[in-house]
Amino acid sequence: MDLFSHRASLPLRSGFGCRSTIGRGLYRVKTRAGYRKGDAMKFGLYLSTQWPEGADISCELDNMIEQVRVARENGFSSVWMGQHYLVAPMQMMQVMPLMARLAAEGEDMTFGTAVVLLSMLNPAVVAEEAATLDWITKGNFVLGVGMGYRDEEFQTLGVPKSQRVGRLEEGIEVIRRLWTEDHVEHKGRYYTVDGLGSSIKPKQPGGPPIWLGGQVPAAVARAARLGDAWMAAPTDSMGRVAKCVEMFRQARMDAGRPMPESMPITRECCIRNTRAEALDACRDTLLEKYKAYASWGAAGSGDKGRTFADAFDDFMTDRFIVGDESEAADEFCRYRDDLGINTFILRMSWIGLEQKEMLKTIEHVGRVAARIS
Repeated sequence: MDLFSHRASLPLRSGFGCRSTIGRGLYRVKTRAGYRKGDAMKFGLYLSTQWPEGADISCELDNMIEQVRVARENGFSSVWMGQHYLVAPMQMMQVMPLMARLAAEGEDMTFGTAVVLLSMLNPAVVAEEAATLDWITKGNFVLGVGMGYRDEEFQTLGVPKSQRVGRLEEGIEVIRRLWTEDHVEHKGRYYTVDGLGSSIKPKQPGGPPIWLGGQVPAAVARAARLGDAWMAAPTDSMGRVAKCVEMFRQARMDAGRPMPESMPITRECCIRNTRAEALDACRDTLLEKYKAYASWGAAGSGDKGRTFADAFDDFMTDRFIVGDESEAADEFCRYRDDLGINTFILRMSWIGLEQKEMLKTIEHVGRVAARIS
């Protein structure tokens, strides 16, 4: 998929609060079980755990602790972070131990991975680490899993990239069994458990929810079949999300599974007093971030014949939530009322953005959430 394809441009609406989307109709998913217009929205903080070479990691850890505290004070209900390996010269902390530290600041907040690269990892290790975090978070942990895409990670960790789908699916099976059975007998294509049991069971009965991402029909169907929710990616346009939500709903129906309580989406977000201020605060840092993603092979590298910067301006439209509080409120409500999205995982911190600027967005989101949730 081209990083800048599937543009679906709609103007942001003015005014504050949730406006009816009846009559717009462009992306509306039919209202069925699991999609209730007017449902309360939840907001999650997606932490940036990547820093440039030479960054003061001690300072960055303090910044994350402050971000979690400020998010909690402003009504955020969850904290999320992702995983990569071997990204030097950039620096990146690993998600599981970092989450254990930050959970101490979150009190009753939910903590989740978005995502752990399960296809590259032993599921027994992931099962026990997730169960441990479930206790640390007082039963408020979500295990988000994905396959990964960087060739360097697969090669170095000794996993053929061609096996990533099978390893993901079998890994989920092993994890669920280790969470629920005292002695597991499993002889699969990739993993073997010979009558052993997990060292620790999760606090939540049956284990934490398992959320899956993915942008292609097979991945959405997999999330419906094996997961407890499907996570829409920040690179998905609203039109693509609408198609995937409908595919997910149909696949759940076909499998005889009810729609989940949570319908999450990840979005880049920057809110200021005016749209111009918001763009000025985030555009350059986001542009550099997505250049890096493109160089890693994430969703292509841009439109041929156009500069990356020009294509990026179009790409932001209908994907990122950037503007003033009234524009952001309308966008959040549009996702909820048109698509049934009720959980927003917001990425508000990027390399080059000062801590005080990131905290401004948290506070703006808190004010928006208080008025529309």
